[in-house]
Amino acid sequence: MKATLYDISGTKKGDVELPAFFSEKVREDLVGKAVESERMNDQFLYSTFKEAGKRHSASGTISHRRHEWKGHYGKGISRVPRKAMYRRGTQFFWIGAEVSGTRGGRQAHPPHGIRRFRKINEKEYTQALHSALAATASEHYLKQRYATLSQTHKAPLVLDMPEKAKTKAFHETLSKLLGSAITIALKEKAVRAGKGKQRGRKYKENAGLLVVTSRTEKLPASQVDVKAVHELSLSDLYPLGRLTLFTKKALEELK
Repeated sequence: MKATLYDISGTKKGDVELPAFFSEKVREDLVGKAVESERMNDQFLYSTFKEAGKRHSASGTISHRRHEWKGHYGKGISRVPRKAMYRRGTQFFWIGAEVSGTRGGRQAHPPHGIRRFRKINEKEYTQALHSALAATASEHYLKQRYATLSQTHKAPLVLDMPEKAKTKAFHETLSKLLGSAITIALKEKAVRAGKGKQRGRKYKENAGLLVVTSRTEKLPASQVDVKAVHELSLSDLYPLGRLTLFTKKALEELK
């Protein structure tokens, strides 16, 4: 399978041979399994302090037996654990403590910082990565992901990147290669409409173009995602059919 090679000015330079896995069958089942495994294993572990809300002098329930010291008999109150703030003889002033329904009490069902590892075979993960990369060159998956994308004959984009590339020149090249699809390729951030603004998701942002470079290449580009080959993961390519640009050196490393 071959792709068109462009230089930094957007001029066609020739053809380049793509790695063999770009022609492989796309296994959606393996990709879904691998992405789930990757995301679950990358979860950030967090939990509460084990003694949080449990450091009061209140423990157990206060009984309602008659003639018992510190008992609740005749008080008309519940058996919630309480701590004594002050007393006058046998009369106590209590405040509920320890349990989850009280102020300063423990959390009801706190996270325990336990990770659920999701295993996947090494060969399955490799096959899933091949499938995700092959989907970047598939017209079917590109149109499935981008409803407004009309030109897919150039996918995947391959660029012969100079050692010191300018951001302005790179964006001009993208405009030439993508045409009207440049709106999909560039990241856009906007304030969300509705109540989501009050719930920790104020902004909406699209994924934009993914640029895959080699280890030695550095592209100071804005409004696109830039990843080196050794940093590439399935989460960067999922859902399948992401608009992707490869540098010539990156393809050589991918082989």
